[in-house]
Amino acid sequence: MPVGDVPGGNTTDVVAGLAARVGELTDGFDAELVAFRRDVHRHPELSRKETRTSALLIERLRAAGLDPRPLPIGSGLVCDIGPDHGPDGEGRVGLRADLDALPLHETSGVDFASTQPGVAHACGHDVHTTVVLGAGLVLARLHEEGRLRRGVRLFFQPAEEVFPGGAEDIINKTSELDGVDRMAALHCDPKFDVGHVGTRIGPITSASDSVMVTISSPGGHTSRPHLTGDVVFALGQVITQTPAVLGRRLDPRSGVNLTWGAVQAGSTPNAIPSTGILKGTLRCLDVRAWEKAGELVREAVEQVVAPYQVDISVTVTHGVPPVENEAESTLDLEAAIRDAVGPDAVQLTEQSMGGEDFAWYLRKVPGTMARLGVRTPGGRTYDLHQGDLVVDERAIGVGVRTLAQFAAR
Repeated sequence: MPVGDVPGGNTTDVVAGLAARVGELTDGFDAELVAFRRDVHRHPELSRKETRTSALLIERLRAAGLDPRPLPIGSGLVCDIGPDHGPDGEGRVGLRADLDALPLHETSGVDFASTQPGVAHACGHDVHTTVVLGAGLVLARLHEEGRLRRGVRLFFQPAEEVFPGGAEDIINKTSELDGVDRMAALHCDPKFDVGHVGTRIGPITSASDSVMVTISSPGGHTSRPHLTGDVVFALGQVITQTPAVLGRRLDPRSGVNLTWGAVQAGSTPNAIPSTGILKGTLRCLDVRAWEKAGELVREAVEQVVAPYQVDISVTVTHGVPPVENEAESTLDLEAAIRDAVGPDAVQLTEQSMGGEDFAWYLRKVPGTMARLGVRTPGGRTYDLHQGDLVVDERAIGVGVRTLAQFAAR
């Protein structure tokens, strides 16, 4: 199904005319955007090191007659299009992309696979970057034609994949959110076919924190566990019991999930080690439960290990709150999708347990994030954060149409 064949929708002659022009412009940039995405995919850059990607974006935006501004945080940029205020005093619409890749080895087998050992765009950020660039190029043309009613600010954000991330840097270390009163973003979703976009009012992702538990004791011989604190046994109790405690201390509807990803202790079978470390993630679907879950983790660990004569240290690092989509913005985005992509393009998406630092923007201004379908119809369903991820590149045009129409209408 070629992207150009996805039927367009309309509500008024004006909106229909705008959607048609957005489609024409998007089609004109299609080959260039696919090539741009492949270039970025070949040269992935880790969080806070996205200098080459930033330079490519600045060069292309300047070629379009725009004036992109490098962010004063090491990498990333923003770029304004159109007036500062709409005719009724509205601020700018913010469109956000994330630039960073993951520390993973690519196994996709595509011709434009990563040339950087151990680094890959396995979450689709190369697609996000290309989509927002394409939307910016389309919106710049609309502005030249007098069709852009209100201003737009493109956010090319570094460091989405780390805590604390680039969204917090932009909010806390720059003034680039000033004058923006609505935000939108797309995120690749390999569960949806290309040509579809998943939306949801309210929370669409979960909160995500990192947890580290360090347990220590003098150590000793495994034949005499009663003479020391048994670090390994205590770690085992924390692994199994702490999630259960949370499940009885927090409303189960809040979707709290504590999952351990790493445990390190000892190196020999007949010695009780003096130190053990446990690392995991704490995820929560409800922002109110998230605000108190970290302290409950500390309390639960202390209570679980109390009988075992060990010392503990619990560090809970706040990552991101849930992305909570505002109703009006989400409904406007759905209308834009139907106008520019097709009447059947909108699908309801589930709330994900994944974390996304776009949530920090939505704590400041209303906005919405949607899921961009990247699966080839009838093809394999890939997973994000896996080295074999392959996306259907027709999704780029769908994403450009969606964000350009949302900002322009």
